[in-house]
Amino acid sequence: MPGPSPGLCRASLGLWAALGLGLLGLSAVAQEPFWADLQPRVALVERGGSLWLNCSTNCPRPERGGLETSLRRNGTQRGLRWLARQLVDIREPETQPVCFFRCARRTLQARGLIRTFQRPDRVELVPLPAWQPVGENFTLSCRVPGAGPRGSLTLTLLRGAQELIRRSFAGEPPRARGAVLTATVLARREDHGANFSCRAELDLRPHGLGLFENSSAPRELRTFALSPDPPRLAAPRLLEVGSERPVSCTLDELFPASEAGVYLALGDHRLSPEITLEGDALVATATATANAEQEGARQLVCRVTLGGESRETRENVTVYSFPAPVLTLSEPSAPEGKVVTVTCAAGAGALVTLDGIPAEVPGQPAQLQLNATEDDDERSFFCDAVLEVAGETLSKNKSAELRVLYAPRLDDSDCPRSWTWPEGPEQTLRCEARGNPTPSVHCERPDSGAVLALGLLGPVTRALAGTYRCTAANVQGQAVKDVTLTVEYGPSFEEPSCPSNWTWVEGSGQLFSCEVDGKPEPSVECIGSEGTSEGMLLPLASSDSNPRVPSISSDLAPGIYICNATNRHGSTVKAVAVSTESPPQMDESTCPSHQTWLEGALAAALACDARGRPSPQVRCSREGVPRPQRLRVSREDAGTYHCLATNMHGTDTRTVTVGVEYRPVVAELAASPPGGVRPGGNFTLTCRAEAWPPAQISWRAPPGALNIGLSSNNSTLSVAGAMGSHGGEYECAATNAHGRHARRITVRVAGPWLWVAVGGAAGGAALLAAGAGLAFYVQSTACKKGEYNVQEAESSGEAVCLNGAGGGAGGGSGAEGGTEAAGTAEEQAGGEVFAIQLTSA
Repeated sequence: MPGPSPGLCRASLGLWAALGLGLLGLSAVAQEPFWADLQPRVALVERGGSLWLNCSTNCPRPERGGLETSLRRNGTQRGLRWLARQLVDIREPETQPVCFFRCARRTLQARGLIRTFQRPDRVELVPLPAWQPVGENFTLSCRVPGAGPRGSLTLTLLRGAQELIRRSFAGEPPRARGAVLTATVLARREDHGANFSCRAELDLRPHGLGLFENSSAPRELRTFALSPDPPRLAAPRLLEVGSERPVSCTLDELFPASEAGVYLALGDHRLSPEITLEGDALVATATATANAEQEGARQLVCRVTLGGESRETRENVTVYSFPAPVLTLSEPSAPEGKVVTVTCAAGAGALVTLDGIPAEVPGQPAQLQLNATEDDDERSFFCDAVLEVAGETLSKNKSAELRVLYAPRLDDSDCPRSWTWPEGPEQTLRCEARGNPTPSVHCERPDSGAVLALGLLGPVTRALAGTYRCTAANVQGQAVKDVTLTVEYGPSFEEPSCPSNWTWVEGSGQLFSCEVDGKPEPSVECIGSEGTSEGMLLPLASSDSNPRVPSISSDLAPGIYICNATNRHGSTVKAVAVSTESPPQMDESTCPSHQTWLEGALAAALACDARGRPSPQVRCSREGVPRPQRLRVSREDAGTYHCLATNMHGTDTRTVTVGVEYRPVVAELAASPPGGVRPGGNFTLTCRAEAWPPAQISWRAPPGALNIGLSSNNSTLSVAGAMGSHGGEYECAATNAHGRHARRITVRVAGPWLWVAVGGAAGGAALLAAGAGLAFYVQSTACKKGEYNVQEAESSGEAVCLNGAGGGAGGGSGAEGGTEAAGTAEEQAGGEVFAIQLTSA
């Protein structure tokens, strides 16, 4: 709250000092007995700090005086009845200095009390264990050495920002210093990674000082839980040299599983596992590969370590060597009549069997011989080997095939002497021969050299009819055979080449394709028979892709067309249903490029449609931020929208600009300058409105207000040389096609100050009355300094005092909960001070 001027304050203090000295002189003569005084009597000083003590007496003529203390002194000042001394580097928790004077053969004494305090500069939290098991207690201990007095000290142990325990040491002796706080805490899972700290608070506010706080460095706690059960190890009992087998190690009830270490090894060979975490379970998988040096019994070890503890599992694995058996044929490809020897062999210790006949003893091969015939071609031989390892029987096998070479054979079952087929259906002509190597078969007409496409699927036509000579040949020889092909056929339409239903897409230029199978090639003509297409000729695509055939450039009439195919062997007809469709199309008539909405109206979709068959689907989306779902239109819905029309024949796009119009709102009505104004001074009113289309600004001024200037867009009203007639209510109105909105502001001109001069007077009672009157005058006029407060036009509150007891700085609330402007007029020597106070009506 602003007070009186500095000059007035100094006058008041001088008045009180003169009055005090006068009264002191009177009391020194009148009072008995004499006394000694020590100021301050009780003091609280920071440890190592300094303090001035003032020792005084009312004895008119003391014989001598002094200040007794064990503290270090830095300087002394003396007078007739007083002594001031500076005490420095005060470190004792508590001392009692004594002030004394010798007066009229008596010793006058005053005893004081000086206590020191020390801030909590060191707050230490005892280190936490490296790992703490979940469910077990651990100790938090906080130490604050030297801080005090302890009775004003409070210690708090925290987990993050959560207080665990808080202890105040109130009631401790004043000389007590330093403190220790210890708590036992149960470790939990959620404590893993949590920071623990200690906060110390030395509260000296009751002694006129502040609150001193400090905290220890945070310490992170790491908690863990490790299952008492060993890991589960999944591994093969047997591992063949050179083979790879997966092994896995699993341990449940592990926390935090991500910080566990895994050691996985086969014998002295450490594996590189891949770790997978599933909640509190850990799965380590690796691939074990054995070499010849590891052959024999080995141990597979899995050890999981967490928090300095570990769990281990071991499994026995036998590494063995068992090569596959070897099966050999003396002649893998033997000509017919050749003797072939077959041999089956395996490694030491394995027993082999060839086509069910075992060898005499393990480690020896098995053999058989045969004279190759046509029946032995592609005969398979099987070699089995059996080996016992660690109580298990293992087996491997090998197979081989014998090829017997012989000349071709053309049998009636594989190559018939005569074929009779109807024309039209596709057939596969086959003439196969036996022989090794596989013979090639060639069928040719001796009279024309025409070749029969054997083994291929194709249509049967009259041109294929005739007698063919088929020859089968390989390196062993050849065979010859005559076959006769008879074809019976008639003309027909085929659906794939001339479909019964055809859809023409507008603008594609596509022609209808109708091909008819026949020899000679039939002529085809399609004429409309029903609906709008009756009597119209349907343009056809040429089978030879003749570029002179015109495309369909205009609309094609849909309907039923009758296609007639004719050659010298007869004719056939087919009905074709022709339908027309078109791709999407949007233009200004179906989807206007500029659309306007009104704020507050019910929200609706864009007015955007498309032409096309089938009917296109239209979707519109806003460019940038998606339009939120609202029940009514908002100005935030304005922007650019992209519309996409789609059907099976294509797409069409269109860009739509949406504008949102809204009624005007006077968003701001403010006065400038915020400070005071003298008669003849200037002030400006600024009005800002939000509207679309833009609003027209108009003003209404108080009657009789002259010399008012307006800016080009009427947003600013200015007054140069303010007079009393300019006081009153001003209204700013904003108008557009959707409505009108107005706000008002009031300008008031306040009266002048009256300076009051107060003269000093001698005498105790007169001076007291003058001082009290001066203080009351200063307080009562503190609200007359030039200031103003602007409130919104809709408020009915009045202006309030911004200085003094009435309002304080920023006092008074406007229509929207706060003062819009406030200021104070400046003083000038020898002149009157005026002000304006702006308030909304």
